[in-house]
Amino acid sequence: MHDLILHHYPSSPFSEKIRLILGAKKLPWKSVHMPAILPKPDLVALTGGYRRAPVLQVGADIYCDSALICDVLEHIRPEPTLYPPHLKGVCRIFAQWADTSLFWAAMGYNLQPRGVAHVFGKASPEAARAFGEDRKAMSANMVRLRPGDATSAYRSYLRRIANMADEHDFLFGIEPCVADFAAYHGIWYTRTQVPVLADILNTTPSVGEWANRMEAIGHGAMTALTPEDAIALAAAAEPQPPGSNLLIDSAFQDDHGFALGSRVTITAEAFGNEPTEGELIAATRTHYTLSRQDARSGAVHVHFPRIGYVLRAAAPA
Repeated sequence: MHDLILHHYPSSPFSEKIRLILGAKKLPWKSVHMPAILPKPDLVALTGGYRRAPVLQVGADIYCDSALICDVLEHIRPEPTLYPPHLKGVCRIFAQWADTSLFWAAMGYNLQPRGVAHVFGKASPEAARAFGEDRKAMSANMVRLRPGDATSAYRSYLRRIANMADEHDFLFGIEPCVADFAAYHGIWYTRTQVPVLADILNTTPSVGEWANRMEAIGHGAMTALTPEDAIALAAAAEPQPPGSNLLIDSAFQDDHGFALGSRVTITAEAFGNEPTEGELIAATRTHYTLSRQDARSGAVHVHFPRIGYVLRAAAPA
């Protein structure tokens, strides 16, 4: 199998989720840093438009969205499992809640004016302004919580997580599962990126103890790779045919009336609405795969989860 290449940036919460899973599964990986804001020409050469972090590259196969990346890593190394058999449904549902409701409450709290001032305390006003404009454009289709509302929701969610952390070392038992990694990353941002706001955690000490256990997992064996080298590796590789890649479900499921081979676009439902266009070569119960060509990366297959993404017919050429 090709190396696991993670395209990410250090302060990305969803990237921290995957970095910890790589550490928990003791999978060696290559680290490619992307910019936090557009333009991202090296990433887009692989994805065709998708710009969120993280993205996992395995040869010429490109996996978008941390939820899908979790499935890929589980297939590569099933133990320790992210999805305990007796908790498979509930831990996935919890993780989806944590990646959405909990995350946006946490970030609405984290990026209130005092948090932003801390994050950009050593940056130029232009850099802070550019970041704000970039995130405003990414969330154009979203209703974002105001800081006061986000703070209220975050406090409530922390108390609920504390109820779970009071009972076990991890949220559903003695070992971490996908629910822990999904719940942790927004809290990680509070603790590590905006420590001036971390006093919100003081009323739920069991959450802090659980977060310490999560942090101790670490990121595993990582080596740095340049974006140019990652693109060259994609260009030198052949994408895997549907059904033989790291997404093992392959039965076609048509919910849109698009035949395989159709020209389509895939876009995130809400945050980050840059479309990726290509030929639809897989549409299963869990994911979509697009085949596309790029002048730099050559032929690649770009994979998305069904949940959280919108499939449309591409505009006529």
